[in-house]
Amino acid sequence: MPGNKDQAIVGVVASGNLEILLERLLPGAECEVIIATPVKGYDDTWKAVVDEFVERSSPGGLRISINDGGARPDTVFLRLLQGSALMGSE
Repeated sequence: MPGNKDQAIVGVVASGNLEILLERLLPGAECEVIIATPVKGYDDTWKAVVDEFVERSSPGGLRISINDGGARPDTVFLRLLQGSALMGSE
Protein backbone atom coordinates (compact mmCIF):
# COMPACT_ATOMS: atom_id res chain seq x y z
CA MET A 1 0.00 0.00 0.00
CA PRO A 2 1.41 3.41 -0.92
CA GLY A 3 2.02 6.04 1.72
CA ASN A 4 4.55 6.65 4.46
CA LYS A 5 2.56 6.38 7.69
CA ASP A 6 3.59 3.59 10.05
CA GLN A 7 0.15 3.24 11.61
CA ALA A 8 -3.36 4.61 11.73
CA ILE A 9 -6.34 4.04 14.01
CA VAL A 10 -9.99 4.65 13.18
CA GLY A 11 -13.23 4.20 15.09
CA VAL A 12 -14.05 3.72 18.75
CA VAL A 13 -15.11 0.47 20.35
CA ALA A 14 -18.65 1.03 21.58
CA SER A 15 -22.00 -0.61 21.21
CA GLY A 16 -22.48 -1.18 17.50
CA ASN A 17 -19.08 0.13 16.44
CA LEU A 18 -15.46 -0.96 16.20
CA GLU A 19 -11.85 0.19 16.31
CA ILE A 20 -9.33 -0.66 13.62
CA LEU A 21 -5.54 -0.38 13.91
CA LEU A 22 -3.54 -0.53 10.68
CA GLU A 23 0.22 -1.07 10.96
CA ARG A 24 2.83 -1.13 8.19
CA LEU A 25 4.73 -4.19 9.45
CA LEU A 26 4.63 -6.82 6.70
CA PRO A 27 6.28 -7.33 3.31
CA GLY A 28 4.48 -5.50 0.50
CA ALA A 29 2.78 -8.61 -0.90
CA GLU A 30 1.25 -9.65 2.45
CA CYS A 31 -1.75 -8.49 4.47
CA GLU A 32 -2.85 -9.91 7.82
CA VAL A 33 -6.25 -9.25 9.38
CA ILE A 34 -6.86 -10.08 13.05
CA ILE A 35 -10.47 -9.87 14.25
CA ALA A 36 -11.53 -9.78 17.91
CA THR A 37 -15.31 -9.87 18.32
CA PRO A 38 -17.74 -11.10 20.98
CA VAL A 39 -20.31 -11.88 18.27
CA LYS A 40 -20.36 -15.52 17.17
CA GLY A 41 -21.60 -17.12 13.95
CA TYR A 42 -20.62 -14.44 11.42
CA ASP A 43 -17.38 -15.90 10.04
CA ASP A 44 -18.70 -15.92 6.45
CA THR A 45 -19.79 -12.28 6.75
CA TRP A 46 -16.41 -11.21 8.13
CA LYS A 47 -14.63 -13.08 5.32
CA ALA A 48 -16.80 -11.42 2.66
CA VAL A 49 -16.20 -7.91 4.05
CA VAL A 50 -12.44 -8.41 4.39
CA ASP A 51 -12.17 -10.02 0.93
CA GLU A 52 -14.02 -7.09 -0.66
CA PHE A 53 -11.77 -4.59 1.14
CA VAL A 54 -8.58 -6.39 0.07
CA GLU A 55 -9.79 -6.59 -3.54
CA ARG A 56 -10.63 -2.88 -3.68
CA SER A 57 -7.77 -1.43 -1.62
CA SER A 58 -4.75 -3.72 -2.16
CA PRO A 59 -3.53 -3.23 1.44
CA GLY A 60 -0.20 -5.02 0.97
CA GLY A 61 2.25 -4.59 3.82
CA LEU A 62 -0.40 -4.01 6.47
CA ARG A 63 -1.37 -5.83 9.62
CA ILE A 64 -4.97 -4.86 10.36
CA SER A 65 -6.33 -5.46 13.87
CA ILE A 66 -10.09 -5.15 14.29
CA ASN A 67 -11.59 -4.79 17.77
CA ASP A 68 -15.31 -5.21 17.16
CA GLY A 69 -18.15 -4.08 19.41
CA GLY A 70 -20.94 -5.52 17.26
CA ALA A 71 -20.58 -3.33 14.16
CA ARG A 72 -22.65 -3.91 11.03
CA PRO A 73 -20.78 -5.08 7.89
CA ASP A 74 -21.19 -1.70 6.16
CA THR A 75 -19.64 0.03 9.18
CA VAL A 76 -16.72 -2.41 9.16
CA PHE A 77 -16.12 -1.73 5.47
CA LEU A 78 -16.33 2.04 5.97
CA ARG A 79 -13.78 1.95 8.81
CA LEU A 80 -11.43 -0.22 6.73
CA LEU A 81 -11.62 2.29 3.88
CA GLN A 82 -11.03 5.19 6.29
CA GLY A 83 -7.97 3.49 7.74
CA SER A 84 -6.64 2.69 4.29
CA ALA A 85 -7.05 6.33 3.26
CA LEU A 86 -5.13 7.47 6.34
CA MET A 87 -2.29 5.04 5.64
CA GLY A 88 -2.04 6.29 2.06
CA SER A 89 -2.05 9.99 2.96
CA GLU A 90 1.14 11.99 3.18
